Amino acid sequence: MDRKSFLKSGHGPSLLSAFLYFDLSFMVWSLLGPLAVVIMGDFPMDAAQKANLVALPVLGGSVLRLVLGYLTDVIGPKRTGQLGLLLTMVPLVWGWKFVDSLNELYGVALMLGVAGASFAAALPLASRWYPPKYQGLAMGIAGAGNSGTVFSTLFANRIAQHFGTWHVVFGLALIPIVIVFVVFTLLAKDSPNQPAPRKLSDYGAVLRQRDTWLFCIFYGVTFGGFVGMSNYLTIFFNTQYGLSPVRAADFTTLCVIAGSFFRPVGGWLADRIGGIRMLMLLYGAAALMMACISSLPALPVILVLLFVGMMALGMGNGSVFQLVPLRFQNEIGIVTGIVGAAGGLGGYFLPKLLGNLKLSTGSYAPGFLIISGVAALCVALIFLIQGSWKKSWIGSGGKARVDANVPGSVAS
Repeated sequence: MDRKSFLKSGHGPSLLSAFLYFDLSFMVWSLLGPLAVVIMGDFPMDAAQKANLVALPVLGGSVLRLVLGYLTDVIGPKRTGQLGLLLTMVPLVWGWKFVDSLNELYGVALMLGVAGASFAAALPLASRWYPPKYQGLAMGIAGAGNSGTVFSTLFANRIAQHFGTWHVVFGLALIPIVIVFVVFTLLAKDSPNQPAPRKLSDYGAVLRQRDTWLFCIFYGVTFGGFVGMSNYLTIFFNTQYGLSPVRAADFTTLCVIAGSFFRPVGGWLADRIGGIRMLMLLYGAAALMMACISSLPALPVILVLLFVGMMALGMGNGSVFQLVPLRFQNEIGIVTGIVGAAGGLGGYFLPKLLGNLKLSTGSYAPGFLIISGVAALCVALIFLIQGSWKKSWIGSGGKARVDANVPGSVAS
């Protein structure tokens, strides 16, 4: 790849703004993942309740992504992003100053979903500035903002331990959100290549297309797997291996780093060798890792397995979004919201699956085996569908085509 060509082909400040918005939003969105084991000291919870607490922000994000996806096409990604950042401050203030029961904390958890909905504005802000051949890399860089989870897992429990209360973590999180709001306002700029505002009926038109549902499935597994595991692994390490809240969060951080920082690599490789090839390889690797994890081996072994498995899921996120803009260039805001919502739903059900099966069977093994089977089914699905994709809108192995008359393609 010609780095200078990539930099000249789009708008660097907007790409940076998209990354920062996504990064800090992800930090806020995932706060309850590591904090859950600390909050247990104030509000005792069983396995299902802990899973519910960390899953609710993901559910809120899934629903609100549809809203922000629509707003992105109507008022533009910049103003939508500004609105998202302002609304993100509401649950932070609530969690900092007013929560005194588990039910109220559930309300905060659901409202944190607005931070997760940042996906629907951040990625179109970046995507619309770049030509098809750089979509994987541009979306991968913006999407690497999911690395914000690292800040939560690395610092949230330490801050709570230092101050003797988890409430202060929400208050301190306001500081970087305000800073990013200012930077985003100054640097972000909507691309001149904005599609015409979409009507609500356009959602129906997109949902009638088979490929929309396929991408929902694929992203539900990659992104859902990444965010669900990111939010739940601190509980897993604490429950299964008896690690302290800080130590459990540190181990989770290592796994989150694998998924976050390899996302751009997945997008870049998908640009080079094709998203179809990448996804088949990555789903296969994830299926294998999750099957091995289900045996619940010794801590050093499972850490390696989770690191590789999260790496595969993170790279898969970048690979899926190398394909999405190529297929749905003119509906990228709507489709990003829909596919992102599906990814969020995957992240909602994964902790629920692991927590409820742990409660009912006494083991995490069945949950990881099911996750492995779902990833394996994605390999089979891509194998079956790739032929029709190559005939209509994608090149060999999933590379961008340069035909002007195929869906989501632009002559270059």
